[in-house]
Amino acid sequence: MGQETMEREAVRRETVERETVRRETVVRQSTREEAIGQPWSTDPYADALRTGRGPLFLRRRDGWLLPLAVERWCARADAVDLQVLGRCEGAVLDVGCGPGRLVAELATSGRPVLGIDVSQAAVARTLRLGGQALTRSVFDPLPGEGRWDTALLLDGNVGIGGAPSALLRRLAELLCPGGLLIAETVPVDVDERVEVRLVSGAEADSGAEAAFPWARLGTPALLRHARPLGWRVADQWTAGGRSFVSLRSRTTSRSAEPPNNKAVISNHRARKPLADSVVADS
Repeated sequence: MGQETMEREAVRRETVERETVRRETVVRQSTREEAIGQPWSTDPYADALRTGRGPLFLRRRDGWLLPLAVERWCARADAVDLQVLGRCEGAVLDVGCGPGRLVAELATSGRPVLGIDVSQAAVARTLRLGGQALTRSVFDPLPGEGRWDTALLLDGNVGIGGAPSALLRRLAELLCPGGLLIAETVPVDVDERVEVRLVSGAEADSGAEAAFPWARLGTPALLRHARPLGWRVADQWTAGGRSFVSLRSRTTSRSAEPPNNKAVISNHRARKPLADSVVADS
């Protein structure tokens, strides 16, 4: 009986070890697939946010590199940021909030604000700064759709998805009738749709990260996309070498529900700063 017991125990241990290896393999594959689907959730970006500095680039197929201003994103809102935030109205949705400097600044001033970003590292940092944020794409279902007063598309986020018209249509759905969109554009007249990779300086030539669609738009190009969709120009300006445009959405709505700033933000109470994909109540 002693020998049989030992043999059964050996078989049990071998089975447990095989199952452990299988599960670890599944987890690694799942993590890799998730990273490919969400390029801004991969290590180069998360690492840059943890350290608060670059280098970090968007790399085009031809090798051209667009430097990303990680240090500015991770710092407090600067004078140019404050000028932009001073134009905000009512409840604000910061699309692609990054590490949260704008959300934190608006929250400090008492304005209702929610940041959204596909990067858990970015959302976690926003929460640590005292802001409210969700790990969501702008194309995901969001709280308060059709009731936000202002949407922000700063720091190059006008390029999200590589399809400006689709992004503008989505923002019109999120804003209340006559809502305000403040977008940062490229200082030159460019209208470019490309596939890029998110890379650090050490990985700039490795090609290890998955490519994803992106867009670069100057103000004239953005207006060419916006006007046919019913957006009207409210203002254009430059400050600190950066270019901005503010647009108004249509004043008519498919819904008879009136804007309600408190309803937009009232349920966004932070649960905890880490772990959950959705880190604030929705």
